[in-house]
Amino acid sequence: MSLHHNQPKGLFLLFFVEMWERFSYYGMRALLVLYMVKYLMFTTEKAGQVYGWYTGMVYFTPILGGYIADRYLGQRKSIVIGGTLMALGHFAMAFPPLPFFFTALILLILGNGFFKPNISTVVGQLYEENDPRRDAGFTIFYMGINLGAFFSPLVCGTLGEKVGWHWGFGAAGVGMLMGLAMYLWGHKSLLGDKGMKPADPSDKLYVPFVLVGIVLVFLIASAFQFSGYDIKGLIPGWVYGLTAVLVLIGLAYNYANTPKSTLTLVEKQRLAVIFIMVFFTIFFWSAFEQAGSSLTLFADRETNRWIDIFGWRWEMPASYFQSVNPLFIILLAPFFSKMWVSLGETGREPSSPVKFAMGLGLLAIGFVVMIVAAASYQQHGPVSLLWLFGAYFFHTLGELCLSPVGLSLVTKLAPIQFGSLMMGVWLMSSFAANFVGGFFAGNYDAMDHTKFFMIPMATGAGAAGLLLVITPKLRKWMHGIH
Repeated sequence: MSLHHNQPKGLFLLFFVEMWERFSYYGMRALLVLYMVKYLMFTTEKAGQVYGWYTGMVYFTPILGGYIADRYLGQRKSIVIGGTLMALGHFAMAFPPLPFFFTALILLILGNGFFKPNISTVVGQLYEENDPRRDAGFTIFYMGINLGAFFSPLVCGTLGEKVGWHWGFGAAGVGMLMGLAMYLWGHKSLLGDKGMKPADPSDKLYVPFVLVGIVLVFLIASAFQFSGYDIKGLIPGWVYGLTAVLVLIGLAYNYANTPKSTLTLVEKQRLAVIFIMVFFTIFFWSAFEQAGSSLTLFADRETNRWIDIFGWRWEMPASYFQSVNPLFIILLAPFFSKMWVSLGETGREPSSPVKFAMGLGLLAIGFVVMIVAAASYQQHGPVSLLWLFGAYFFHTLGELCLSPVGLSLVTKLAPIQFGSLMMGVWLMSSFAANFVGGFFAGNYDAMDHTKFFMIPMATGAGAAGLLLVITPKLRKWMHGIH
């Protein structure tokens, strides 16, 4: 299959760099809750809150990292800074005392903010505006993400659970160093001058530094509260939302006061499409992210994980289910990439909003599978692991219709001076979704499980229907971008 047909050489460098970065992220994430509960002796509730705080903040800081890259550093310097901070964070996790634990999480959150939006933006810069290879290129890049995500729970999870927690975290750090070394080796020859200079240089430094200060104080205060030093309890959820809104207002104000930021009507309408699509992706990811919480609990408690092959018996660890979705992506992404190109060549490729609606619909079907599985458990006890495989299969089909297409769409619709900032806005949908999904998953023990899975099924199907209704308007506002 000629998936890489005529793709820019730089794409394959970024593919491998992102693969190692995701190896480090998902390897650490696979161990995080188990480490807190079994080693740091946190309560399940506290471990869940720290997990939600960490996975949420990882998707919040890209809006600042993207902004700083657009205005001051350029994408390429930001990628190096982010990779370095994340490597330091992973190695800090390899030290046992608690202060190291929260220092490590803060380094990882900040490093991800510099790295994540900028590497995706550089991928977009490899293509001209209406290049038909772009969606296929992002699907290839997406396979790199999932190759790392597939191997990391198996490598870091096995080391962490069987050898020692800090060996698992150390392995994640080695993965990050590998990615950084590859990038430094190849970026000059393979990427040329893409992403070297800021798109919109400015001498107004005060606003971003105030915003970075707010985020740093906020991160450190949260960490102190979680470590148990604060007597007033945890920061209430609305403070996170308020902080996000203040940061967005600050960024918008700084842009509005720069002469270069005058946008045409076409650019404004395309930006509006990005924000509308971000809103719909929150419905997708808040349901999809049940994989790390309620679906893992279903795997642990309600699934028969024993595999018998010719008298050989093995119980599949619940954490290994985290590798099912990336495995499906690796197997299916080439077909999706080829399908979009083939449909594009014959003029039958669905528009991006229709692809999003398809993604939400497929997500809902995955939860229909879980409703049947939960009902079966209530009748007959532990269910076959094929039920979870089935749900993850539909969720993966949905993800391939939505996530790489969304990354590609942002790079197509965002004006050049807002490239990385808009990628940060796109990633903020995951910030909101992780908090919503974590809060929802907290009800898993309190609710009937068939009713529990009906909620994400209904929100996914409803969002898909609403998106199809407004698609004609969105296509008009996209002004010729498919």
